[in-house]
Amino acid sequence: MEEHKNIIVVPWDFTDVASHALAHAVKISRMVGNEISLLHIVESGINQKNLAERKANLQKAVEDYSKKYNISLAWQITKGSIFHAIAEYANEKEASLVIMGTHGMKGMQKLTGSWALKVMVKSKTPFIVVQDPPNDQERYHNIVFPVDFRGENKEKMKMAIFMGKYFDSKIHMFVAGTNDKNLAKKTKVNLNFAIKYLIQNNIEYQIHEVPKKNFAQQTLDFALSIKADLILIVTTKNITFADYTFGASEQYIIANSSKIPVICVNPKVSFTKTGQFMGGWGD
Repeated sequence: MEEHKNIIVVPWDFTDVASHALAHAVKISRMVGNEISLLHIVESGINQKNLAERKANLQKAVEDYSKKYNISLAWQITKGSIFHAIAEYANEKEASLVIMGTHGMKGMQKLTGSWALKVMVKSKTPFIVVQDPPNDQERYHNIVFPVDFRGENKEKMKMAIFMGKYFDSKIHMFVAGTNDKNLAKKTKVNLNFAIKYLIQNNIEYQIHEVPKKNFAQQTLDFALSIKADLILIVTTKNITFADYTFGASEQYIIANSSKIPVICVNPKVSFTKTGQFMGGWGD
């Protein structure tokens, strides 16, 4: 594979959720023209026999799915931990997106939402986390864009513009209520910022304001009510061990029981290279 070619990375572990992630990658690739690379992570101490078996299985998967979707797939095997190797590979290749399958918060998979968060937290590349295949291979019709008081909210805008332009998506601005006047003012600033750029880029949007409650749960309930295709969130800045253990609100959304795909944008480091996606749309 060429260095720094615009690619969509799909972490590949031969599971059903990995194949669901690939289906989403194919849908997006057909719209934007990026190559898809299946990334398989193996443990550092793997012996040569097992490595050869993994390589053969991965090549067979690439061959089968290339025929199924009538596209060309790239592949890569790298050694290390999934908590580092995925982000390192995506950063090195200056990938456009990582699309990763995950299980919901069920049984022994309860921590999977936190694992997904830990995988993506050091990435410069936006992640889409999925549990099911896409409903179709056409548009992402409705995208929920939660808006609260955090300054990082603004960093989701380029992805919203990207989805709106390429998929003719409608952006649903879901606004958090608060009794704190200072936080309400910050939320309004974030909302006005988003509206400004949506209007400038001719993206359809709608505003939905909700009273002060559990905002993460409200977001999921609303997304389900409109049959949303995606929820767009920004990850918590400076994730702590407590967030991994007890749950930042985004891991609750990532592992939602309705299995709605979630776009995750990391603050400050994200979109350093998304000019390749945005058709020249800049700051």
